[in-house]
Amino acid sequence: MSIDVDDPDGRTGEVTLVFSLGAARRLADPQAAIADARAWSRHVGIVANDADAVDRLVRDAGVENDYALRNWDKWGTLGDIYEETNAPRAVFVGTGAGNRRVATHVGFEYRSIEEAAEKAGWALSEPDRAGESGIAARLWRAVTRRLG
Repeated sequence: MSIDVDDPDGRTGEVTLVFSLGAARRLADPQAAIADARAWSRHVGIVANDADAVDRLVRDAGVENDYALRNWDKWGTLGDIYEETNAPRAVFVGTGAGNRRVATHVGFEYRSIEEAAEKAGWALSEPDRAGESGIAARLWRAVTRRLG
C-alpha cells in the first residue's frame, strides 16, 4: 500500500477518504462520486479483504485508487493508510457494523454509505443482491432450515 505523502498532484483537501468495497459498489456512479470526492479530499480510494475484487471494481468503474493494495486485510490496510496519510481527517465509508468496528479501531471516523451519499449528493443503487448466493447466504439458509 502506498500513499504519496508529498502529494505530487497538489491535492490539499482536509480528508483522507476510504470506501469499503461494499460501499463503493452501492454508488450508482462510482466514477462520478470518486471524482467529486477528489475535489475536497487529499486521498481517495477503496479497500477490502479481497484486493482482486477491488482491482476489478476500479478497472470496471474507471476510477483511480490512491491505495495500492497487497494481499492484506482491511484492518492492516486502513492502519497503514492512517499512519501514512497527512490529511487532518481520515474517514472510512462503509456498509455495516463490521466496517464501523474496523474504522474506529484504527482511528478513522466512520460514515455509512447512506449518510455519506446524502451529505455529498451521490446517488446510490439498490443493495447488491448478488451476495445472496454467496457463502454467507448459503450458511444462513442452512442454519435457518435446521432451526426452522
